[in-house]
Amino acid sequence: MERWKRIVVKIGSSSLTDDTGRIQPPQMWAIARGAQVLAAAHDARLAIVSSGAGAAGRERLGLVRSLTLPERQAAAAVGQALLVLDWARALAPLPVAQLLLTASDVQDRERYVNARNALEASLRFGAVPIINENDSVATAELKLGDNDTLSAWAAYLMNADVLVILTDVDGLYDDDPRRNPGARRIEQVDDISEVEHLAGTAGSKRGTGGMLTKLRAARIASEAGIETIIIGGGGAGLERLASGEVWGTRIRARAPTSARKAWLAQQPPRGEVHIDAGAAQALSKGRSLLPSGVTAVGGWFAFGDAVAILHQEQEIARGLSNYGSEALARIRGRQTHEIHTVLGYKDYDEVVHRDNLVLVRFG
Repeated sequence: MERWKRIVVKIGSSSLTDDTGRIQPPQMWAIARGAQVLAAAHDARLAIVSSGAGAAGRERLGLVRSLTLPERQAAAAVGQALLVLDWARALAPLPVAQLLLTASDVQDRERYVNARNALEASLRFGAVPIINENDSVATAELKLGDNDTLSAWAAYLMNADVLVILTDVDGLYDDDPRRNPGARRIEQVDDISEVEHLAGTAGSKRGTGGMLTKLRAARIASEAGIETIIIGGGGAGLERLASGEVWGTRIRARAPTSARKAWLAQQPPRGEVHIDAGAAQALSKGRSLLPSGVTAVGGWFAFGDAVAILHQEQEIARGLSNYGSEALARIRGRQTHEIHTVLGYKDYDEVVHRDNLVLVRFG
């Protein structure tokens, strides 16, 4: 197995807790040892994406009933402190650094860069970042959704070589191994789109997602040039991986997408720009979007806002518009030399420059 310089290990609630939802220290300590052995085998920097704050907070507060959103946030706030202390003990003598993220930390470019810089500095100081979603403040519109997705973005932020997802099933199977003893584990995946139909729905009742969210995370990582390995076995599974044995599913990476392109792909669009077949073909070849290829404009947006670019009602790209919606509606279908005549000014030749555009279907 090739050497990895940076490793992200994602641990779900089901790997840390028992059937009642209580965090089990022996399981955490075994995982901490396995992660350290894996990092030492590669002389790599390590980060851990850990679930379990909600479970820890509920236990500490003695909560067993259904909770309201503010109560769940409070439990997470209590649990975060306990969880990071548990990891500090388990990973000693290595220092740990806590990094709590929301969707805004991925979607806002300045916050994205700040989060990345904080992560880089923590690694440079030799600390192990313990990363989790900031559930104490994140509501539905602020959440990344699950820690599998969070782990992929942590791998992005860290410029990792590999994302290891530790779960209660040792990889992706061609059928549910809990129901079908003859199910076959898939050892390697080169194209995620060929296996997504095998993912099923949510797995353990103690987690927030099943194999489907793990494959979605793997797709995010893969497009950044980061491979993903899904394994089971807790700490022992990580130690087997350290010895070069992949007892799980290895998902190969594609050619990497730049961090800026990855950030662009996550921007919520403020409006829509509909384009013709010629413009769609030009975008697929890495060219900019010109006003001549625009057929319609939807929604209201300003200069610099993210827009969804659609062809035949399907989004094919996303980018930052050089013109607001009102101006673009006036110059749609026009040649670039006509922009000044129509608007009285011409700030840009392109509606969306290729450097500010990422394809979501082509390539």
